[in-house]
Amino acid sequence: MEEKLFKKYIILWLSQGVSGLGSSMTGFALVLWAYGQNHSAMSVSLMSFCNYVPYVFLSLFVGGFIDRHKKKTIMLVSDSIAAAGSLAVLALLLAGSLEVWNIYAINAVVGITNAFQQPASAVATGRLVPKEKISNVSGMNSFSNNLIVVFSPMLAAFLFAAGGLPLILLIDLASFAFAFCVLLFYITIPEQAQDKAYSSPFAGIAQGFGFLKKEKGIFFMMLTMALINFCSRLTYENILSPMILARSSGDSAALGIVNACMGAGGIAGGILVSVKKESRHKTAAIYVSAALSFLFGDLMMAVGRNAFWWSAAAAAASLPIPFIMANQNTILYQKIPAAMQGRVFAVRNAIQYSTIPAGIILGGWLADYVFEPFMVSGNRMAGMLGRIVGDSAGSGMAAMFLCTGICGFTVSMISCFNREIRKLN
Repeated sequence: MEEKLFKKYIILWLSQGVSGLGSSMTGFALVLWAYGQNHSAMSVSLMSFCNYVPYVFLSLFVGGFIDRHKKKTIMLVSDSIAAAGSLAVLALLLAGSLEVWNIYAINAVVGITNAFQQPASAVATGRLVPKEKISNVSGMNSFSNNLIVVFSPMLAAFLFAAGGLPLILLIDLASFAFAFCVLLFYITIPEQAQDKAYSSPFAGIAQGFGFLKKEKGIFFMMLTMALINFCSRLTYENILSPMILARSSGDSAALGIVNACMGAGGIAGGILVSVKKESRHKTAAIYVSAALSFLFGDLMMAVGRNAFWWSAAAAAASLPIPFIMANQNTILYQKIPAAMQGRVFAVRNAIQYSTIPAGIILGGWLADYVFEPFMVSGNRMAGMLGRIVGDSAGSGMAAMFLCTGICGFTVSMISCFNREIRKLN
């Protein structure tokens, strides 16, 4: 029975990879389009900000709903609403009335659907995959996600030249339709007996936090990962694209190469995780991997002056990430009872990702209004920083990478020695 369910998961994984490729191409094309409107890092930051704010807020309340309802239905409905967002972008584009604020609004709707889809998908994975294969599956997910990162910029650039943004959006919708049909007609997700002990979203929140009160190690792990996410979103997943475009005189090919190398690093990490044995020291693997990502990724990105060094930094930053995700997922699936996974995963998402919107919006603001102006101010400190990160356009954002590299490495190493977290081993 377990083998049959695992085979169904493989089919689901492949179909979601196809859908993810379409979505990623659309996202890459829209970032280029939005940055091209006003050359502002803040405009790109707000795209992610509008997605994460509703996602984080609603994650607190959806846990009980996830546990009480069919995961397959939740995933189908959520994906359908997200696809309607891509359809809306296409309609506005063809009508000649697409504006940046339209993308912000659509991203907010997608964030709402993600608050339901992601914990439902996490629970579904736990139902379809044997626990001893969770770490390997996390490696597979990292492999597919980063494979998408490698190919989506190149495919998006080629398709954009061939047929423009409408063609990319049509491919996105076609990939959604394929994944939707696979999930609807082929995948069966086992359901646990429904828990009638709670009847409101607030009861689900209380029970999720009640579990974390008993499992302090998991709670502290979520808090420290929230700090790590904050540092990451200030730069890597926020101002990376504007910085590369600024420092390369708007060379989208250079940006595509850097993104491809980031994906290649993640692919290598995903392959290593998927074939290696489960780590005995899971928490050390999580935080040492995070520390190495900040140390070699952010710092090298800060001092790099060309696509070669930016690409090397991107690969160094992304290679350790699959080890973080795999070991964290293994701990969570081993510690959280199946009947409570929806509530706990939802609360986890609210805690662990709550710092992402703040990091995104603060990163964009710091880039446009603090670091970039500071680096051209003629200040003595700016001159000293300029010797490290350069003094061309985008050097302020490079200085931000220098800061997050130091802070992220420090937070990761301190967390590694937390007594409650180490007990999770």
